[in-house]
Amino acid sequence: MRVLTLLWSLGLAAASLSAQNPGVTPEWETRKFLEKLSSTAQKLDPLVAEIDPAAWIEKGAPDTYKAQWQTVRNAIANVKIATNKLVQEPTSIALSLEALFRLDGLNTYLGSFASGVRRYQNPAIADLLLGVADENSSNREHLKQYILELAAARESEFKVMESEAQRCLSVIVKQPPATPAPRPKDRK
Repeated sequence: MRVLTLLWSLGLAAASLSAQNPGVTPEWETRKFLEKLSSTAQKLDPLVAEIDPAAWIEKGAPDTYKAQWQTVRNAIANVKIATNKLVQEPTSIALSLEALFRLDGLNTYLGSFASGVRRYQNPAIADLLLGVADENSSNREHLKQYILELAAARESEFKVMESEAQRCLSVIVKQPPATPAPRPKDRK
């Protein structure tokens, strides 16, 4: 019975810690900036859709720009998927990291692709693409800060749970061994 009480108190301590998370941005605020991040990334989709890298080949562009174009479109979709999953589960470190990595990937692909747009299509469109991507820089930084807060909160929770588990274990070890109850004598 004592063990159950100790385990129950350990569970309550963990639950109260996860409910509080004093150093973590509140979920409603997290969802708000994630939706903004996703919508800003989605602004790129119609711009990229208007670009025709197949026409660049006639101007001497390598075939790889077609693949880059598709990669950028996929990266935009992946940012949306990752942020939507994170909106559903904003306290997930794995989903937070996935969203950050997807956004970083998009920025990397976009930078390379924009140089092709600048050279083979229109420098103003390249500037527009990079400008829209730059709009997300504050959201990206916010996401990075959120991940750090989330990781620090989880680490703190784990330390408390470990400490509480060790305390419970020491209480259990100090208990005298249970003596079996006397069995009633068999009646015939």
